[in-house]
Amino acid sequence: MAEDGRRLGGRALVADDHPLTREGLAMAARAALPGVAVVAAGSIGEARQLAERAPLRMILLDFHLPDARGFSGLLTLQMHAPTTPIVVVTASEEPRLVEAARAVGAAGYLFKSLPLDELAERLRRVDDGQRVFPPASAVGAPGLDDLTARLMLLSHAQKSVLLALADGHSNKRIALDLGVAESTIKAHLTAIFRKLGVSNRAQALLAARPLIGRADQ
Repeated sequence: MAEDGRRLGGRALVADDHPLTREGLAMAARAALPGVAVVAAGSIGEARQLAERAPLRMILLDFHLPDARGFSGLLTLQMHAPTTPIVVVTASEEPRLVEAARAVGAAGYLFKSLPLDELAERLRRVDDGQRVFPPASAVGAPGLDDLTARLMLLSHAQKSVLLALADGHSNKRIALDLGVAESTIKAHLTAIFRKLGVSNRAQALLAARPLIGRADQ
């Protein structure tokens, strides 16, 4: 333990496809997390491999990675590192993205425009078990409250199924990809429709567009 009582060590993952940004975020992570070893990835595929090798203390995730669509990268890493806090660090300050990140279980949403010391301070709060998001008054997004509440009802598995639906995959393909029975996928779909208040796939995808859509939609 550090002198201030904080735990030492562990690994933090910085996933960003810009080397200079990765280095800046790595500096913030080292300042926030005593003794942490920082590993870096430029894509979700690389980040997933690193997450599978050993436990991570924290993940700092850029929203705009080349192999991610919407929050697909966050959902993928949640599956492979379910107990690791994932912080979205991005230049996108759109209210709907902040609220969608909160809804899908991100531990925080930080703007890249923040000074290094402020980034580090917020990462310390995440490491202490807090969820850190911009104040609601700064990002107020009319009409998202109900959707946010509904998305928060979905389990990690259900979010993964919803994302696979957006890619046009059949129940059989989703079952193979997730390593479960097709009947399990059907049960997940029934639960998803009920929680989102819809009756079919098309309505579910429309309702969850902030989760699965592009940042520029």
